[in-house]
Amino acid sequence: MSLNAAVANTLSGLRANQLGISLISANVANADTPGYVRKSIDQTAIQASTFGASVQIVGINRELNQFIQTQLRTETSGASYASLRTGFLSQLQGIYGDPGSAGTLETGFSSLTSAVQALATSADSQAARVTVINSAQAFAQQLNSTTQGIQALRGAAENGITDAVAVANNALAQIANINNQLRISPFGGTSTDSATATLLDQRDQYVTQLSQLLDIRVLPSDGNKISVFTGSGIQLVGNEAVKLSFNGQGTVNAGSVWDPNPAKSTLGTLRINYDNGSSIDLISSKAIKSGKIAAYIELRDVTLVQAQAQLDQFASQLASGLSDRTTAGAAAAVGAQTGFDIDVAGLQSGNIVRFSYTDTITGAKHNVSVVRVDDPSVLPLPNTTTADPNDEVIGINFSGGIAAVVAQLNGAFGGAGVQFSNPAGSTLRILDDGVAGFSDVTAASATVTQTSLINGGLQLPFFTDNNLPYTGAINATGAQITGLAGRIGVNNALISDPSRLVIYSTSPPTATGDTARSDFLFAQLTNSSYSYAPGQTAIGSTIAPFKGTLTSYIQQFVSVQGAAADSAAQLAAGQDVVLNTLQKKFDDSSGVNIDEELAHLLSLQNAYAANARVLSTIKDIYATLLQAL
Repeated sequence: MSLNAAVANTLSGLRANQLGISLISANVANADTPGYVRKSIDQTAIQASTFGASVQIVGINRELNQFIQTQLRTETSGASYASLRTGFLSQLQGIYGDPGSAGTLETGFSSLTSAVQALATSADSQAARVTVINSAQAFAQQLNSTTQGIQALRGAAENGITDAVAVANNALAQIANINNQLRISPFGGTSTDSATATLLDQRDQYVTQLSQLLDIRVLPSDGNKISVFTGSGIQLVGNEAVKLSFNGQGTVNAGSVWDPNPAKSTLGTLRINYDNGSSIDLISSKAIKSGKIAAYIELRDVTLVQAQAQLDQFASQLASGLSDRTTAGAAAAVGAQTGFDIDVAGLQSGNIVRFSYTDTITGAKHNVSVVRVDDPSVLPLPNTTTADPNDEVIGINFSGGIAAVVAQLNGAFGGAGVQFSNPAGSTLRILDDGVAGFSDVTAASATVTQTSLINGGLQLPFFTDNNLPYTGAINATGAQITGLAGRIGVNNALISDPSRLVIYSTSPPTATGDTARSDFLFAQLTNSSYSYAPGQTAIGSTIAPFKGTLTSYIQQFVSVQGAAADSAAQLAAGQDVVLNTLQKKFDDSSGVNIDEELAHLLSLQNAYAANARVLSTIKDIYATLLQAL
């Protein structure tokens, strides 16, 4: 081997050692930099001649375990989803308060029932009456503030989606930008140069950031490029990035709902809009299943809506349990036809006429709830309008008067052998067809909301909806029950005259010390059992709705929320364990170990010194040869 070849071989070794030392320096300097992947030199020996070899630098390797990286991204999405839900449900628990502690709904309701019980033992006490009013006002304010807290959380979720979309769009744009900066490595294979390796690190950080927001799949593309898809298969990044849009709403209340129909939706919708004018609704298509965005959407549209519905169901039964009076129909007959007469004079929008009939041929029993509706745009009503799963619900437009009501009912039930008429005034007559062996009307009643504090029986409008009677009305703007807990309050007329807690009649006048009304209030608040429409409450089902007292329902939905919070916390803890385990594996395989780097540095320094000594020896040989000439 010639001296020139020896010099070339030695210089190649020095260059390789120098680059290796430089990479070690960069590795150590970036040991704590998020997303940094350990770099190493990719080199190979080349036979330079019969008597020697040189070192060729093939490129720079990123010591990356792609399998672990893929798993890590998946678990990052899951952990972000679980962590966010846990945080929100923990806040919801804080709004409800710790069971048994002061300030909870249960203790507030208990204070109200205790005050009513005390009134029943001292009906003439002005102090006892005022205590009932004060306790009722305090409890109504608790329901109001709980609603405000729930809606504040929904508003935070709406704003969270807005912020997350902005971060996601930036990450998508950066990934596409880096894709376009990358080129196929001049070295070939999986090796790359230093600048490209740095870009790959940066891109991986944006991909990780994106995986926190939604579930993604990353596929390699041409050269060093990647394509990013949602878990459901919608492409987000290729040579270009899509742009997510979200029309977040500034104000969120109990009536704010998301709907796939933009004309009906009062909450923001998440979309991908394409240049050709087409778009994908990511919410209705359920394209996002994990990550923070999925958690925000679920909280806003399901979890917190359920919490509000539970509260509204309670407020509904609280108000109607004290104000609604059910009167059985009077027996009526016309020839062979038999049935009942019902006075519908006091029936208000949302109030119900119930009747039962039996098909004597099949033996089938039918329970029908006729709901007064003053806005025909909401018809027909679903059977889930009432809590009873056996109900056949029919909404009837009462705005046209009793004759129109009779015509609608005959049109709906004529084929069932049940006939309706208006014999006089506001009386609705329900009769069977008078044909033996076809149908029998077995029962009928009307439930009417009392709007006066006196002369309407023991019932009274104790709690109102912004000082309007709560009747359960349904109209084009929605059901009155929606958000009721945020509007419920004590009747202003009752606040002005607490004596009406005891005095329920002026003709004849209520006797001094009469406890009939206070006993009625206490029984309705503590002992009466109600059916709670499942709807969006996630308590009970349409087949078996939850039934119980007001106290048992509070305990039930608070318990359900507590169980949900505990379950979410356990899931988040499990996700954290998995994520931390994968992160450690990733760090072990792709991160920087200072001790290993220093040991490698020492080896390179020794190799550098050896090459330097060889070069020094060659120099001495040249000097000796020159002197000999």
